[in-house]
Amino acid sequence: MTEETVRLTKEENHRAVVLDKARCSGRTNKQVAQALGLSVRQVQRLKKALREEGPVGLAHGNRDRDPSNILPEVMTELIVALYSTKYEGFNFTHFHEKLLEVEGIEVSVRSVRRMLAKAGYTSPKKRRPPKHRSRRERLPCEGAMLQIDGSPHDWLEGRGPRMCLLGAIDDATGKVAGALFRDREDAHGYFLMMREVVTKRGIPETVYRDRHGIFERDAREKETLWEQMEGRRSPTQFGRLMEELGVRQIPANSPQAKGRVERLWGTFQDRLVSELRLAGVCTMDEANEALRRMVADHNRRFARTPNDPKAVYRPVGKSLNLDGTFCFKYRRVVANDNTVAFFGRVIQIGGPRGRSYAKRSVEVQERFDGSLHVYHQEECIAKTAPAAVVPEVIRVRHGNGRFIEECPWPVPKNKASAGSNHPPDTEAKKTKEPSKPAANHPWRRHWVTKSLADKG
Repeated sequence: MTEETVRLTKEENHRAVVLDKARCSGRTNKQVAQALGLSVRQVQRLKKALREEGPVGLAHGNRDRDPSNILPEVMTELIVALYSTKYEGFNFTHFHEKLLEVEGIEVSVRSVRRMLAKAGYTSPKKRRPPKHRSRRERLPCEGAMLQIDGSPHDWLEGRGPRMCLLGAIDDATGKVAGALFRDREDAHGYFLMMREVVTKRGIPETVYRDRHGIFERDAREKETLWEQMEGRRSPTQFGRLMEELGVRQIPANSPQAKGRVERLWGTFQDRLVSELRLAGVCTMDEANEALRRMVADHNRRFARTPNDPKAVYRPVGKSLNLDGTFCFKYRRVVANDNTVAFFGRVIQIGGPRGRSYAKRSVEVQERFDGSLHVYHQEECIAKTAPAAVVPEVIRVRHGNGRFIEECPWPVPKNKASAGSNHPPDTEAKKTKEPSKPAANHPWRRHWVTKSLADKG
């Protein structure tokens, strides 16, 4: 008897876990379909495959197969060449009609659009129907979806620094699962917020978020060497965290789509600002302390009972290292002297029994206590001691050393106070004398003035 080995993807493995838990908890097919983002019929097929074949039945049947209707590369090049020369300037639908009637090429209009879009062409005539919006019903179980977002606002009304409030609200109950103040909307803050959610409640099934650079890469960015080798775009640090936790991300196409968390900001910008003013809060630490009390009061007042009382937060397993998961991870190549360079720092690797890791690809974990851990094939081969003072902010860094995944907002200009009757001092700006170069300015040097005089 031969055993067949099939390697499942993370998504397929996640489906197997959810379907197995649904069988034990008695969740309906509709609830499981909403959790996995599938139809009810597809969930029924997956359950049948899991029951008859085991986890192997969840693997896609067309894996490693070419589509039967794939178009030859020569056909694609011919269509692109015709559009760039003979039919230049045609809209895509008109060009498709010419291919059928004149050139005798039978291909669907969707394929034509896909080919031309991949080649960098856009249709000159755009027809877009008006967007239809409809209210989405709450999910039935707590933990099935968290809506996350950040709200930059003058929360302290000038008494302290301008801050950004990061929060996560449960879609089924309206409870605030996690929230904290940061100096700006950054990936470090979202990591801290998600760790609070995972530690106190568990791992949610899905996360509903916007298309901020913290959550997904810009499609216009050029692919790196690692991405070309892997054949896919590398996720952001937050996207990598969600993949490791097995949480499915749902990107919102508009603020209205994640209206529950947007309405939360309206409530907090009214009630929380008043509470902070009443408590005389002036610093970020005091604001975070008051925020915990405000969140508890908000959940007590405004939370609602879900349709299904069973929460679907997944518990944190003993094998999950939270410090090694909630950190920033980077790829590096070990130098010939068994060192790893990390943004100006050099980490010496001392292998067991003098083993060399030169030219090996390793993973550097920048943990939030200030320490660095180097891993090779899930084995820690080097680490540095935690920082004496734990850093409050760790910025996600790009390969060229620049900070990314930040969202600084413009600082508002100082306006005249509401109680002052004096207009801004604009007359002083009008009468300000223009600055003159100093006596030793390079323009006043002898050879410069002489050359200018000769030209004149």
